[in-house]
Amino acid sequence: MTSKIDYDEINRLIKLLEDKNLTEFELEVEGFKIRIARNTRGAASPAPQPAPTSSNSSATASESANPGAAGLEAQVSQGQLHFVTSPMVGTFYRTPAPNAPPFVEIDEPVKKKQTLCIIEAMKLMNEIECDVDGTIKEIFIENGKPVEFGQKLFAILPNA
Repeated sequence: MTSKIDYDEINRLIKLLEDKNLTEFELEVEGFKIRIARNTRGAASPAPQPAPTSSNSSATASESANPGAAGLEAQVSQGQLHFVTSPMVGTFYRTPAPNAPPFVEIDEPVKKKQTLCIIEAMKLMNEIECDVDGTIKEIFIENGKPVEFGQKLFAILPNA
């Protein structure tokens, strides 16, 4: 492998950043390090994404009939919920180990600095901590699924 990177490779990395709607990308290989970041200041914030459920479309229909889902949507529209987003690209884990219970569950109270999940990035396990006291209202990602930078992980109803 050569230690040089050419203009075409840099353009491919920039295109990947744009295609995946990432704001930052960093790569280090054999002592060569490149960091590419997009300036998103002044850009319109992305439209809220619906919470991923499962690949089963009937689950979506049953959830829309769920009165709890309507309550969550009302809280979102009123700006009452606090969202914890992914600080990096990686793999989302709800548990500290495969056979361990999840860090948090829906409708459970959480405290500031409490671990909510782990995101594995480049073989490093990064604990994601809660930044408000409140109650978990939604978990947007399934265990073991990939996450993108800035993707919503949890919706928390802060304590009054």
